[in-house]
Amino acid sequence: MNEQDQLEQALTTLQNFVHALAIQADRDEAYGEALWQGIRQSQGLLQELAYYHDYGTFLCRHQVAGYTLADVLVWQVDHFKLYMDRPEDMNRYRQPRLILSAFDTMLQMEQSPESYVNKMRYETGQDIIN
Repeated sequence: MNEQDQLEQALTTLQNFVHALAIQADRDEAYGEALWQGIRQSQGLLQELAYYHDYGTFLCRHQVAGYTLADVLVWQVDHFKLYMDRPEDMNRYRQPRLILSAFDTMLQMEQSPESYVNKMRYETGQDIIN
């Protein structure tokens, strides 16, 4: 197998992985494919996805405005604590959904980091006003 075939095989494996996560997260096929296409266009997120696929943890090398996937994931879990009274809506009980959401948020941050930086700084998940 030549290098191009190996690359295509790796990309297909990652695409299937995203689709499987989407199914586990109760998302439709269109969501999984759209997310995959976005990740595939981002060299940093593609590397992060490959690392997550292989090791089950984030590489945290790719950053947007100083934030990594782990930072986004922590913010999401903290932010969604507001929904403790509605556990069916909470992502924290659904690891595949959290993972996909972190990648999705990072893709959006690549396009418009300012709005997400503000949210991560000021939306702490606490129900008190600072």
